[in-house]
Amino acid sequence: MLDQLDKVVATYNADGFVAGLPALSLSEVEEMRAYIEWLEARHAPGAGGHSLAQFFRVNGHVVIPALAQAARHPTILAAVEAILGPNLLAWSVELFIKEPGSAKTVSWHQDITYWGMGETNDEVTAWVALSEVSQAAGCMRFLPGSHLGGVVPHTDTFAEDNLLSRGQEIAGVDEARAVYGPLAPGQMSLHHGRCFHASGPNQGTDRRIGLAIRYVTPAVRDHAPGRDWAMPVRGEVPRGGWDCIVGARGLFDPADLALYDRILMGQSAALSAGATGKVALYEKGSAT
Repeated sequence: MLDQLDKVVATYNADGFVAGLPALSLSEVEEMRAYIEWLEARHAPGAGGHSLAQFFRVNGHVVIPALAQAARHPTILAAVEAILGPNLLAWSVELFIKEPGSAKTVSWHQDITYWGMGETNDEVTAWVALSEVSQAAGCMRFLPGSHLGGVVPHTDTFAEDNLLSRGQEIAGVDEARAVYGPLAPGQMSLHHGRCFHASGPNQGTDRRIGLAIRYVTPAVRDHAPGRDWAMPVRGEVPRGGWDCIVGARGLFDPADLALYDRILMGQSAALSAGATGKVALYEKGSAT
């Protein structure tokens, strides 16, 4: 196992990503997908003035227990710990869903551009497939080695079919160098926040469902202004610029909904900084 993790770390450090790693069992995938689709059927309006779609895309672990629990999965944490070290926080848990035949895409971008964390190396995204995520289904593409540079300029497009909060994109990416990262159900990829990545439309016959868990270390806030919220999942509980949360205590619990509002208000300034238009995803009442 240690030898395998050493190879994962070496690939990640060289390329900025690694794909096809085991994360969840097939039974765990089936259970999680069934739960997500139950939420869609029974709780589509959401709660507390927020749509279910907003909870899926922004900090769902604060109000949906299953998403908080997913961030604590030992197989996922073992791989992330090999890269980031023993002290881990889940900063955000999100769902990216593309319906079959959907034109929805994700443009070329770097994750940490608007996170308010600077150009840190102390973060990694675990992207877990909850369905078959093939090239036809619109799997992610990565640009190897792009994480070795800094954060580059992004243009806000606010394109209707772009799943990103402001349709942000990097111009002039050499797509001939891009590498596809297809995933079978239960597999995951890990990518660095400065790694250029994108994904195309779902031309398959099934939903394309991905669970994105953003992990950071306590050190992320050592040189960042202000405070932020995160859920400790392994190692020491941090101090300093972190407000630590425990994750959802129940589905749409009133106290969790109040916390969700405070977090959204606190994070929205950084996440919307420099936007050339309204970033609805971070506003209360968003139905995005």
